[in-house]
Amino acid sequence: MEIAKVPTAGQEPGLRFACLLDGRGGCRALDWAGVRAWKARDGVLWVHLERVPAADEWLRGESHIDPLVCDALMAEDSRPRVEDINEGILAMLRGINRTAPDQPIELVPIHVWVEPERLVSIREAGKNLDALREIREALHQGQGPTTAGRLLVKIAQKSVKYLEDIVGELDDEIDRLDETLDKMTSHAGRERLGDLRRRALALRRYLSPQREAMFRLQGEESICIDRRDRVHLREAADRLLRYIETLDAVRDRATILHEDLAAVTAEQIAKTSNRFTTIAGILLPPSLVAGTLGANVGGIPGSNEPIAFYLLVALIALMFPLEIWLLKKIGWI
Repeated sequence: MEIAKVPTAGQEPGLRFACLLDGRGGCRALDWAGVRAWKARDGVLWVHLERVPAADEWLRGESHIDPLVCDALMAEDSRPRVEDINEGILAMLRGINRTAPDQPIELVPIHVWVEPERLVSIREAGKNLDALREIREALHQGQGPTTAGRLLVKIAQKSVKYLEDIVGELDDEIDRLDETLDKMTSHAGRERLGDLRRRALALRRYLSPQREAMFRLQGEESICIDRRDRVHLREAADRLLRYIETLDAVRDRATILHEDLAAVTAEQIAKTSNRFTTIAGILLPPSLVAGTLGANVGGIPGSNEPIAFYLLVALIALMFPLEIWLLKKIGWI
């Protein structure tokens, strides 16, 4: 199959790309003129737009899509959800981009409207989504989806492609922290645990509505999605559930390790305080004796005796072991 060249992104305002599925896993690239000339009998059309005025103009003026659906597609609200509207499905999803393992993940909202013979997807201007590029490449290699419903399923599956690696890294990191936490300083341990817990919670907040959208999507009785598509959606939803459970486990373990670290720190502080208290207690009687004998008043015993000072030092020296024995006897040290 000859692969048609795809128009360069940004070549036509609002249109990132458009292609006509051939029903055999391949596609043919279209420009705005081809999109405007498309008829349902020509085959399944995929139009990918960016949220700019040119896309809004086509949606409201030429696409013949319900105005309420157009409002939802162009809205900035990105919370994942799925709505069944007449014979179509409106899906608000979020995709994950990751340029490198040491780089933070990027959540890219994608809004999708799917009908039996057409799928329209929209994302924010300047935000590329790796999942769509991979699907597009598969289509141009003749190995892509053949229907609008399967195209939607592919988008839903690919949008969470990197989750397994990301969640696995968090799980491995909490394992390493569990093994090495006792070798870290309290400050470093708290910083790493806090960062890990924040990342797990942020990803958990993203996945929860995405999972609900997946469950809703697989349960939709729509002519766009057949039984095979629902099986794939169920598998994707089950994977999301496993990721969420892993993130919950990471969060709980991070909380337990933080509590353990706080307990160890508190114990160390208590031991240090006990040492200072013990030292102060041991030095208190000799200090009292020395302070009393050093008072600048008349009648101090031994003031005229040459050996009085040495006797005083000996007395204080004898008081130390006596005090230590007494404190141990009563269980204070």
